Amino acid sequence: MIIILKKQAEEAQINALKKEMTDQGLGIHESEGVNTRIIGLVGDTSVVDMRHIMANSIVENVQRIQEPYKKANRKFHPNDTVVDVSGVKIGGGNFQVIAGPCSIETKEQITEVANDVKNSGAGLLRGGAFKPRTSPYSFQGLHGDGLKLLLEAKKATGLPVVTEIMDASHLPLFEDVDLIQVGARNMQNFELLKELGKIDKPILLKRGLAATIEEWLMSAEYIMAGGNENVILCERGIRTYETATRNTLDLSAIPVIKKKSHLPVMVDPSHATGIREMVEPLSLAAIAAGADGLMVEVHNDPAKALCDGPQSLTPEQFDSMMNKVNKTRQFFETL
Repeated sequence: MIIILKKQAEEAQINALKKEMTDQGLGIHESEGVNTRIIGLVGDTSVVDMRHIMANSIVENVQRIQEPYKKANRKFHPNDTVVDVSGVKIGGGNFQVIAGPCSIETKEQITEVANDVKNSGAGLLRGGAFKPRTSPYSFQGLHGDGLKLLLEAKKATGLPVVTEIMDASHLPLFEDVDLIQVGARNMQNFELLKELGKIDKPILLKRGLAATIEEWLMSAEYIMAGGNENVILCERGIRTYETATRNTLDLSAIPVIKKKSHLPVMVDPSHATGIREMVEPLSLAAIAAGADGLMVEVHNDPAKALCDGPQSLTPEQFDSMMNKVNKTRQFFETL
């Protein structure tokens, strides 16, 4: 339920209304836009008498929210959320590119790629230390040693770093990670999401392999309900009947999310297709669809990569793509 306040409402009156609601066991979520101030009520609002609230002189309108997600709902928060990742802003017109290798392999590899993607304009560095793989015999990442190498690359370049967490017990290792990624396989790992809701660190939440948009937003709600509202969504393709690509990139999810939620939404074209040649055109299409950023895999020697070499761009290919990304963004900014 949301309560839309009148412009002339005084703070003392607003505080009295909020206390009345909290006395009924409801949580309060406030949002203030240019012309509107909203009080969102979180909890069991079935016992709330809408007519009683409407009788309050400072209330403009009262609406019940039908969607099960509340804090992620644009009705609760009309303005776009801007997530600050160690000084790098994403959302609300701030576009960023996250780039780097699928897996961290050596100090030389991650540092070389970090310098290359920074020089090409990437704002954040990605690199996998813990790798969820379908086969137990595939390379699983360097784990803690990989995180150390990633942080060395961060120190060398100044780029904030992004890496995936597999289990809540690993959180102590992620203290110096700037943006924690929840992978597709863990999108509905609710115990992990609850723990991430307790920390003061931005979360990049990837869409599950066959998750609906509502399920995806409900996973974001788990994090936000715990108190951590710095969530970035990432569309990375969903499983369909199509076999020409690894997954099917759902670009329609971008405008749908923009309508339903205030959270930033990025696109990962590398995992979506698994095909290097398709990363660039889908990146440009994502910009046209309104994405707040891209997440792209870049490797200095894709042919010898220990993970996802076929979908990784070389630094030269990434640099070329970034030139087109910048031109495409400039074009759409003029419309």
